[in-house]
This record gives sequence, structure tokens and C-alpha cells, in this order.
Amino acid sequence: MANTLNWGLLATGNIAKAFARGLAHSKTGKLRACGSRDKAKAEAFGAEFNVPCRYSSYEELLADKDIQAVYISTPHPMHAEWTIKAAEAGKHILCEKPIGLNHAEAMACVEAAVRNDVFLMEAYMYRCHPQTAKIVEIIKRGTIGQVRVIQASFSFRAGFDAESRIWKNSLGGGGILDVGCYPVSFARLVAGVATGQDFLDPIEVKGQGVLNQQTGVDEYAAAVLKFPNAVIAQVSTGIAVDQDNVARVYGTEGHLEIPTPWVPAREGGAVKIMLHRANAKGPEEIIVETSEYLYGLEADTVARYIDQRQAAAPAMSWDDTLGNMRVLDQWRAAVGVVYEQEKAGNSKTTVAGRTLAVRQNCRMKYGHVPGLNKSVSRVIFGCDHQVAFSHGSVMWDDFFEQGGNCFDTAWVYGGGLQEKLLGQWVKTRGIREQVVLISKGAHPPWCTPTAMRKHLLESLDRLGTDYTDMYFMHRDNPEVPVGEFCDVMTEWARQGLVKAFGGSNWSIQRVEEFNAYAQKNGKQPMAAVSNNFSLARMVDPVWGGCVSASDPVSRAWFEQHQLTLLPWSSQARGFFTERAGPNKREDAELVRCWYSDDNFRRRERCVELARKKNVLPIQIALAYVLCQPFPTFPLIGPRILSETRTSLPGLNIELSSQDVKWLNLEA
Repeated sequence: MANTLNWGLLATGNIAKAFARGLAHSKTGKLRACGSRDKAKAEAFGAEFNVPCRYSSYEELLADKDIQAVYISTPHPMHAEWTIKAAEAGKHILCEKPIGLNHAEAMACVEAAVRNDVFLMEAYMYRCHPQTAKIVEIIKRGTIGQVRVIQASFSFRAGFDAESRIWKNSLGGGGILDVGCYPVSFARLVAGVATGQDFLDPIEVKGQGVLNQQTGVDEYAAAVLKFPNAVIAQVSTGIAVDQDNVARVYGTEGHLEIPTPWVPAREGGAVKIMLHRANAKGPEEIIVETSEYLYGLEADTVARYIDQRQAAAPAMSWDDTLGNMRVLDQWRAAVGVVYEQEKAGNSKTTVAGRTLAVRQNCRMKYGHVPGLNKSVSRVIFGCDHQVAFSHGSVMWDDFFEQGGNCFDTAWVYGGGLQEKLLGQWVKTRGIREQVVLISKGAHPPWCTPTAMRKHLLESLDRLGTDYTDMYFMHRDNPEVPVGEFCDVMTEWARQGLVKAFGGSNWSIQRVEEFNAYAQKNGKQPMAAVSNNFSLARMVDPVWGGCVSASDPVSRAWFEQHQLTLLPWSSQARGFFTERAGPNKREDAELVRCWYSDDNFRRRERCVELARKKNVLPIQIALAYVLCQPFPTFPLIGPRILSETRTSLPGLNIELSSQDVKWLNLEA
């Protein structure tokens, strides 16, 4: 191991003491500093472990230039905040599990590591012990045949104490996050190894549990995980009941029993795995022995992989952590565990604990939409798949920090949930006048002026605002004269309910009729149209009544009239990522809507140009939309932060008119 690391311990509780003992026996680590919010605790910890530098704040610890890596062992709700701050300070990070309260916070941690080019690993120490490597080896060899069932539990009985971190809601208490995360991570590891992968995520999670009536955290809980390779896992946890804390893996030719799966040989020594072969007279003991301390092995794992910025399996990689957190979210949702910090209105800051603000180095570009007195980010965030406030706030905070200020949603999305979540986010962040809100109504079968007014008022109520910056008719109804729509929306604009408006999925003919009526009668015209437009031709409409503007006639019309276009599915829903390909047909919707010979030729050219420019094909696809000879503000719909990260660089790719034609098979 070439790397020798100076460590700083951020927090000085019992788990930090365990890590300090292990670190003293590691091959690569030196304990340089400890930090606590209590000076006396820092001094006491430093005296016990002979720590040279003792800080009375976490900020002081991170400011120490001689510290290369930090171990974060604060209470659960503070993990993500200090992981992000440590990354921003340029420190490599080992963060105690769980890395955050939920999958959204975990995403924010990974993005911080990517953005600041630092190592990050979630601290599941058992994954770094040779016992786990031996389990992986046995399963890979097929010793127990094909894996069918996994059983794992981690549970203990603690007396109730409303102020204890394991019982307190505000400290992320309960069994699932505290120790239930171990059996989930084990099940995902084994299920993956069974099919030649580092890990595997379940396709279904069903859970049950009992909540503490006073604090709302889970006292004990169980879940069944179903994996795509027909493996079933039964996992259980608790803080109010002792269970048999073992792990078992059942295969077609035998099974494994691991008596000490979670804390194997804390200070070195031997552990055993019991191998039960089919038709054998008795179990076979497989002894795994090491002289290394458990937490020392964990520290050495950080050093071993620090140049790669994340660890290799069976230690926790970023994707492994994200998948694990997603399952824990599903388990908690099934049981009904919600933490106060996750509720809308209770979190007024970003995950990093800061007031929301645009980053100084953001590279967002802006444009103007007629009727608006605000600049509009050239890329618009489509808000239609946020599952909870915790998820939406992390996604939208990140977009806003990168300069994005325009958000699109609709009355019909999620039965109103998307508008409510977006409105709650805007309110808690106090940014109403800094953002451009777009909503849509008149969705079939309610595509009439009367229904549209009802939709608008409900949307404003959900969004918590007295006006929306832009309002679009979600569909057209050719049986209604354009003048009726125009009259109603012009009156809304006069009343200040909307600033600008337009039509989504409207034909060019109807748009022309609408604006001709407006000009003739002194009404307000459409400021923009929101139809599909992308480098890929929409082969089959994504939904009924969808209208595309990607064809030559539509493009020529927009160029001639210079009417603003807000294209939805501007990146063809992942067609220009690795998810798509002539032989990749797992996503039936992607195949139905975008697969065609001409689109695959466009994709090939997109990949070729991306290679030449050293960018991603998805970024070229976005640049194609942005570099049209008419004003465009493409909508993107990222569901995870990495999709935002890999999309936005398309803003800064300049394509010539010849590039645009060549990509679209016109040259």
C-alpha cells in the first residue's frame, strides 16, 4: 500500500473510539486530530488516544491542511452535511453508515465527492474483513449451488430512552437505519455475487414493523426482498428485541451459516463459516483468521483504493451505497417511519446545512421569454417524478445551485403531489421571486376553458403562490375555438394570475390561429409552445395527444416565426445514453417511442461527435436542441443527481449549423 494517511476523527463518540483503536493497528493510517463540538470531549478523547491535535469544532478539524482523510461518526442526521463539507475541504472520507437519512442525501454525498474529486466510502466494516471475501469466494465457486434464499438479522434490546439517539426521531433513530442496513447490504451483496455481479438491487421490497408510539421510530421490523434472479431475502432488525444475529445463505446444493457476520474479530483472530453440503453427515467449519483489527482493515481499504476515489467490492462502492439506501427508504416507507427532518417545512436549508444560493462558479446560460421580467435558465427542470420532499428538495437545490431557475410541473402530475412538493420547496427556501414557475392545465378529458380555470386555481393553491410565471394548456381541444382559450388566458394575465402563457402539444396550425385571433382582437398572444423536440424522432407518441416539432416543416416554421419552444423529452428519455442500443430492449417504453433505423443512425453520429469533443453523447443531444436557429429552453427530467450532472455540460457545447444538420442526417 503506497498511501499513508493522516486521519482526523469528526466526532468523538463510542464508534469513534472503536475506529481509533483499529486505526492504531492499521498498516497505513495515523491519527492526527479529533474534533468535537465540546472542547472538553475533544481533550478527553485526545488524551485517551494520544491525539496531537484536538479541535473544539468540526470546522477547525476540516481546516487542518495536514489531515488527508476524515472519519465521520456524528449522529445519523449530520452524516450527509459533514460528508459534503469534508469533500469541499478536499478531504477523503470514510462516513459511518448510514451515509445519510435517505437515498436523496446519499446522492448529495456522492455528488460532493465527484465534484471535489475525493475518495468516499460508507463504513460497513464487515465488508472489509476477509470473512466477507471468503463468503463471496464460496458462492462464486458454486459450492452451495445456485443461491435461492438469504436470511439475515441484526437486532438488539435496549431500554427505552426518549433522548437516546437510537430512540429519538430527530436523531434518525430506529432499527432499520441503525443496524437493519447491515442485513440489507449483505443480501444485496450475496444476490449480486450469485449472478456474477458486485451487488444486486431487489425488484420488490415488502416490509412490516412496529413503531414506538412516542417517537415514531421502528422498534423492530422485518422485510422480504425479491431479486430479479429469483433470490429471496428475509431480513430483520430491532432495537427493542434480541434476535439471532446470524446470516444464512441457502442454495440448491447446501447452505452457509455465518455466526458473526457483522462484527467479525474486532481485534483480530479467527472466525468461522459453517458450510452445510447437501447429503453430508455434518457441517464443515471454514476458519478465517487474521491478525488485523477490524477497523484497521477498514482504514487500510480507504488507503488501498484512494486513487480510484471509491472502493472495490466487497467494500462499499458509490452505486452499492446508493442502492442500499434506496432499499432502506422502501423498507421505512412500508413500515411508516418518517423523520422530522424529511417533512416539508422542517428543512429550510440544503443538505449541507446552508441557505440555498447559486454557486459562484456556475455556468448556466439564460434567455428571455416574452412577457416575463425575469431571465430564464436555458435548461428547465421538469418536475414530474419526485417521490417525496426529501427527494425533490435535494434535486431542486442542486439545480438551483448550478444556476437553474426555471421549474416545470402540471396539475395532473402525481395527482397534485408534484405541485405541492415544488411549492413547499420554494416556500421553505424563500426564493419565489428568484424562480420561474411553469404549470399546466387543461389535460384531457378536462380540456376546456372552464376546467382550465379550475386547474389554474388548484395549481396556484398547491404551489402556494398567487401567480405562475408561465402557464401552458397541457393539450389542445380542436372542438373549442381558439378564441375561447385566448380570451380566458388573456383575462388571467390582466388579473396577474399568470405572466405569460402558451400551448403544450398544440399543432402549428392551431398556434397560428390562436395568435392571429390575439392580434386581431387585442388579446395577449402565446409567448411559447411546449411540444416534443429532440435529436431523436419520436417514433410513437409517448402519451396520447402528444405533438412533436422535430420534423423539417415544424423546424422551419419556428425558425421563421422565432416563437420560443420549450421542448419536452429533449434528450429522448435516455436514448443517447448506454441504456439504449439495437440489442438493448429491456425498456419497452424506450423501444416503442424511439427505436428506429434513422434514430440509431443519429445516435451513431451523436456518439462519434461526442468522442471528438471529449464529451458525453447525452450532452451532444442537449446541445443539438440548444443550438437551433430559434429560441429553445429544453426541459430535462432528471430523477437522480448524476443525470443532472451529466446533462448540464451540454449548455457549453457550441455546435455549428453544419454540425446540427449532420447530426440530424441532413448533411
